[in-house]
Amino acid sequence: MWGARMDAEPKRWRLFADVIYDLGTALEIVSPLCPHLFLEVAGVANLAKGMATVAARATRLPIYSGFAKEGNLSDLYAKGEAISTLFNVLGLGVGIRLASTVCSTVQGKFVAVPLLSAVHLFSISQEMRAVPLNTLNSQRTAIIVAEFIKTGKVLRPADVRYKERLALPVSLNVDAGSVVPSVSIRHACGKPSVLKGLQGRFQGERFLLSLQDNQTNLVIHHTATGEDVVRGWLLAAYTAKIAGSKHNQYEHGFGVLKLEALEEAYGHLKADFPVLISGLKERGWHTDLFLEGSGVRAIW
Repeated sequence: MWGARMDAEPKRWRLFADVIYDLGTALEIVSPLCPHLFLEVAGVANLAKGMATVAARATRLPIYSGFAKEGNLSDLYAKGEAISTLFNVLGLGVGIRLASTVCSTVQGKFVAVPLLSAVHLFSISQEMRAVPLNTLNSQRTAIIVAEFIKTGKVLRPADVRYKERLALPVSLNVDAGSVVPSVSIRHACGKPSVLKGLQGRFQGERFLLSLQDNQTNLVIHHTATGEDVVRGWLLAAYTAKIAGSKHNQYEHGFGVLKLEALEEAYGHLKADFPVLISGLKERGWHTDLFLEGSGVRAIW
């Protein structure tokens, strides 16, 4: 479960790992000031740093994969680790120098460590923001679909990277249909009769859409690929857009309007889906899979 989440959001997890590592370092510095709790504080500090190291290492491969071309992933990994080792050695030298000067007193440590930690976290956040990932997850798919609906443009991984949220919670993308992906059948349907109705409405598809007033629940079949998820997401976005244009003309709820707009949305989907998928492949996106993280798949 945790591994799947790291594959879906490696940049977010890498940033989280560095925050935990810096907190562990801060606890190490504080531990001598608590002699009666030294072992407890030092133990928690080492645990935090160990957890952060594991999480950071787990995210390296997905991040390096975003730069890989023509099967040179091992070469990229070797270069990245070499650079990391070099700067670890340089950092050790700087740390020894600071320990004998500025950080020789407790007051100096309390000034230097927060400043260095702030520089570290700012640098890693900018580094992660600049990494282009070419795999589809819920956040990137919503950004791609929203831009395609508005302008007809298919974004590249390099275009999407600065639109992703790394620290703040990801909210529903209204322009992409307010889709909640990888929802369970139990949550989306509730009753067998509702499931039967959705199966008839989306016959032949490897997804189901539960059209609600405030959101659209996307149920993904266990055999669905990234293309199936994009297809379902695009259909949900067109349905919401068409229903939104008629919302002020009728007294029905927005969910009812979505149902009425579904047939017209399928017409747009039939014309535009091949354009979107071919554009994604041309721009280097991996459309063969969808990384849903903590989401679930369904069988029907």
